[in-house]
Amino acid sequence: MTYVVTDACIKCKYTDCVEVCPVDCFYEGDNMLVINPSECIDCGVCEPECPAEAIIPDTEPGLEKWLELNTKYSAEWPNLTTKKDAPADADEFKDVEDKFEKFFSPEPGEGD
Repeated sequence: MTYVVTDACIKCKYTDCVEVCPVDCFYEGDNMLVINPSECIDCGVCEPECPAEAIIPDTEPGLEKWLELNTKYSAEWPNLTTKKDAPADADEFKDVEDKFEKFFSPEPGEGD
């Protein structure tokens, strides 16, 4: 089991989860974060820290797409180990649905 970041993170990119991760397995894209499933130790401390409820255990049904996306982009995007300020408009996007189709960016973020 591992945890994955879903499209609820897109355009929100709160980094509260990064601050509590004991193994630094978060990677930063332009407008979302992902978890490296090979590095995640399944401790679960990140899940309750996410204000957008974007972090879910991969044992939930239908998350294959997100496991693949997290695996792919954690290999391409820079590691993020410290909390950053969320985008100014993050709260406006928090409850928007189907954000992947509308807003996903494959571009990397800045990382640490």
